[in-house]
Amino acid sequence: MQKKQNRQRLKLPKIRLIKRQEMWLLTVQGWIIAIALMVALINFTITHIHPFLAVTSPIKSAELLVVEGWLPDYALQQALAEFKSGNYRQIITTGGTLEQGTYLTVYNSFADVAAATLKRLGLAPDKLVAVPAPYVIKDRSYTSAAEFSRWLSKSNLQPKSINLFSWDAHTRRSWLLFKKVLAPQIHVGVIAAKTQDYDPKKWWRYSQGVRTVIDEAIAYIYAQFFNWKA
Repeated sequence: MQKKQNRQRLKLPKIRLIKRQEMWLLTVQGWIIAIALMVALINFTITHIHPFLAVTSPIKSAELLVVEGWLPDYALQQALAEFKSGNYRQIITTGGTLEQGTYLTVYNSFADVAAATLKRLGLAPDKLVAVPAPYVIKDRSYTSAAEFSRWLSKSNLQPKSINLFSWDAHTRRSWLLFKKVLAPQIHVGVIAAKTQDYDPKKWWRYSQGVRTVIDEAIAYIYAQFFNWKA
């Protein structure tokens, strides 16, 4: 009797790899509603993401027009038209070091190239200032904003508001970074140049549009929530 009790005490517990439990599942009607909601969400995102990224929200009383120097020539033409239609005192071009072609030109930065282009388009030299940014591996937009802020603090200009002129889907991210650097002392409006690379209303039909919108959406999320210096 004692031996039997000892064997019962030494008996190993049973190992159970699965168990039975109750589980809730969607019905056919539930799946239909869920799929319809997903389709509606995807459609809403596709049709609204480009206007969100390529934001235009200018300040009518802005005194300076800050133009990102890496913009294509057609966008610089749009920037010049904006300058002429507003009550701006000057255009300020920003941008970092050129990565290609420096052996073929006297210009070393996107800010200088944009300024020279605007002069060629007819802008008076006294209405234009180039503010180059130093070379950096990352945080280029933030660096341009910070360099502009440093230049502004040393200049005789004390604007209460500026308008930032950027390009298409990149505009939302640049606006975020310039506001981070300049606000609340300086109010920052923004204007997005209209792209000629694809139809913004049907961007998903163009390879360039897909690459641009997806890249800029990811970059904006990264700048907003993980590293706003991007």
